[in-house]
Amino acid sequence: MARGVELREMHPIFETGFNNHDLDSVLQLYGPDTTMVLMDGTTVRGVEAIRASLEVLFGVPGRMAMRTRYVIEADDLALLSCTWTLTVGEDVMSAVTAEVARREAEGGWRYLIDHPYAGLEPAGTGETAQAETTPQS
Repeated sequence: MARGVELREMHPIFETGFNNHDLDSVLQLYGPDTTMVLMDGTTVRGVEAIRASLEVLFGVPGRMAMRTRYVIEADDLALLSCTWTLTVGEDVMSAVTAEVARREAEGGWRYLIDHPYAGLEPAGTGETAQAETTPQS
């Protein structure tokens, strides 16, 4: 397995890996200390936990399209974001990501934090936020 990738290749590697159902190629983006945020707002950490989470996604017979919004590099850290769309038959889901990547010792990059659902509210938070902003009589 590769020990890191070029920063601007991170989103294309994920898109191609998903569309080819090649989970192993995508796992090169993650390291032993990577934290991934799940759709419900909880987190998992490490390659094996991320593998278990992504196995479910990679079992979906759809196509993913990703468009990088930005890549901002600052020394050995980078902030990335993309818009992704997953199409499964007539169903379409999309979100905006937020990721932090770290340059590895050999020069390649891996995610430190991956939040693929950053543009979505975790389950239950919408109700909480609404309750907090609703004036009481």
